[in-house]
Amino acid sequence: MKVWTIANQKGGVGKTTTVASLAGTLAKRGLRVLMVDTDPHASLGYYLGVDSEEVEGSLYNVFLAHKQLNASVVKQHIVPTSVEGIALLPSTMALATLDRSLGHQEGMGLILKKALASVENEYDIALIDCPPVLGVLMVNALAASQHIIVPVQTEFLAIKGLDRMIKTMILMGRSKKTKYSYTVVPTMYDRRTKASSSALQHLGEEYGDHLWPDVVPVDTKFRDASLAHLPASHYAPHSRGVKAYERLLDYLLAGVLSHDKLS
Repeated sequence: MKVWTIANQKGGVGKTTTVASLAGTLAKRGLRVLMVDTDPHASLGYYLGVDSEEVEGSLYNVFLAHKQLNASVVKQHIVPTSVEGIALLPSTMALATLDRSLGHQEGMGLILKKALASVENEYDIALIDCPPVLGVLMVNALAASQHIIVPVQTEFLAIKGLDRMIKTMILMGRSKKTKYSYTVVPTMYDRRTKASSSALQHLGEEYGDHLWPDVVPVDTKFRDASLAHLPASHYAPHSRGVKAYERLLDYLLAGVLSHDKLS
């Protein structure tokens, strides 16, 4: 099972949209997808019509059961979605308490990795949606990941958040004696504006080989899809935004992952 984490330490850059769009595209290609929501705001679940406060279990329960983790424990907290081929390990607001209640305990940074390993034969790929805050949840998401996708809105304030994210990965990589494999994905690109063009040029100069050589354009179909509780790939399959995510998926599957830190 491949594990990809979608992360950035700035909100509003398209993380949840990227997870949902890639999940929908993967499912349409016949792959079994597990989405993992590590953001206490639970936007990913709401995107697909899952109310995390009404489900019986969540990722929080997986963390609580970290001393007895096995496939049975993890599976009982995974819920189906309305989209064939996509399941969800949902978030809940209780996740916001993890840093205070469990963050100091040894080995807490590897719980999600162990949980996903226990169900690796059930899915072809897991996509992890991250909160925009560095803490035990992001640490778990990065540690579990084989490749990190970093969406960044093509405007300069968002690029500052990207700088922080990359520095975080470098520091964590040094502490774990590994080097994270990542792809920067320009999002919300508006070719009509100078700001978007300038930001994209800056990204190319700063991130070079790590930059996906394409963009996800501004597309209102993403918002409409979330209101319909469907991935855009299922709501508006011919929209320009969906076509962009199809190209991104092809790019990721075509060899970028050969540099992953995990096999």
